[in-house]
Amino acid sequence: MANFRIERDSLGEVRVPADALYGAQTQRAVENFPVSGIRFPRIFIRALGLIKGAAAEVNRDLGLLDERLAEAIIQAAEEVAEGRWDEHFPLDIFQTGSGTSTNMNANEVIANRATQILGGELGSKLVHPNDHVNMCQSSNDVIPTAIHVSAYLAVHETLLPGLRHLQETLERRAAELDDVVKTGRTHLMDAMPIRMSQEIGGWAYQVAQSIERIESCLPRLAKLAIGGTAVGTGINAHPEFGRRVAAKLAEWTGLPFEETDNHFAAQAAMDTATELSGHLKTAASALMKIANDLRWMNSGPIAGLGEITLPALQPGSSIMPGKINPVICESVMMVCAQVIGNDVAVTIGNERGNFELNVMLPVIAHNVLQSITILGNVARILADKAVAGFTVNRERITSLVERNPILVTALNPVIGYEKGAQIAKKAYAEGRSVKEVAAEMTDLPPEELDRLLNPRLMTEGGILKK
Repeated sequence: MANFRIERDSLGEVRVPADALYGAQTQRAVENFPVSGIRFPRIFIRALGLIKGAAAEVNRDLGLLDERLAEAIIQAAEEVAEGRWDEHFPLDIFQTGSGTSTNMNANEVIANRATQILGGELGSKLVHPNDHVNMCQSSNDVIPTAIHVSAYLAVHETLLPGLRHLQETLERRAAELDDVVKTGRTHLMDAMPIRMSQEIGGWAYQVAQSIERIESCLPRLAKLAIGGTAVGTGINAHPEFGRRVAAKLAEWTGLPFEETDNHFAAQAAMDTATELSGHLKTAASALMKIANDLRWMNSGPIAGLGEITLPALQPGSSIMPGKINPVICESVMMVCAQVIGNDVAVTIGNERGNFELNVMLPVIAHNVLQSITILGNVARILADKAVAGFTVNRERITSLVERNPILVTALNPVIGYEKGAQIAKKAYAEGRSVKEVAAEMTDLPPEELDRLLNPRLMTEGGILKK
């Protein structure tokens, strides 16, 4: 018993580790949910600390909470937000669907730490987890609020900076490589020429649109459920509580948080989190395409496309010496697959809003926050370790363009489709250039063929016929 203390809740006595800041309800959840070992991420615990600190300050200002208790709670909540007590948040993601266990985990940790600050003993409840730390709150409005706050913070601090950095890096490389004309591809087959700047510029625009989509849902993500308490009616909460807590969170974070327009929707459904997850899925599909294009362009070095060479970052094989693999692209693709899978879990989770409460809040929180974090991180890695440093194999690219029978397409307005098809077929069969075969099969003068079959002019659009 020396390593334990006895705590009590409405179900009776519970043995809690002697030095744990959490209490009986957290310990019960530890024992009930040994499922995955996956815990809430740091940014979610940070959000809980911010919410509990803001609530204590508002309750003090409203005259509901003794100032001495409030100050201790605020200090303890700040320490939680800063990550000082993360080891005292041991609960599995796969727990009660409301996240009540995690809300009580926060209440107990903050209450016990505040009790220590006031000179009391752990478990004495000098500061009470429900009566004081959870005042004017319910798990049913705190956890949805924490999802929105943590997701907004993660988007603002990790995802958008990572995506913007990738966009800027792509735009810079596009400008640098505007003089490179390469073979375009459709269906993985040779198509008309395209400038590398156009191809990379398309990738940059995909990223820019992903940013725009994500930013478009931030005003809805800023709407917070706090103040709705148990079922959205605000029972046991001061009428100004929700508005004031949201304002306090906005003041502390610099982000535009405000009370929700409808507490019933905010607690019964996670529509905004699901919307955000959908935008993350779209961004992931864009990054998947970019990474896969780079991987194809880098393929070889002898038997592949060999258009570019990605930076050599590590040996690629345990058996084949000298092999270098596109490891960054593969990492990006796996992240994207995870984000797409996470979106399915979030969508299913949002469907489980039964009457006045969604009951899959923890898994929604986990998947949305994981997607935001890994997508933001890998976007920066893709930019710095693949896009910024790849080199262009100009001689091979030029050779492939010049040998491409599809160049005959530019002659269509002059000689017609049928004649062009004959020239392309003959050039391909004999391994000769389109220009050489066209000179034999048409009466076009050499200077006209030079102009019509100039790959650079073909990338500028329009009809090349005079």
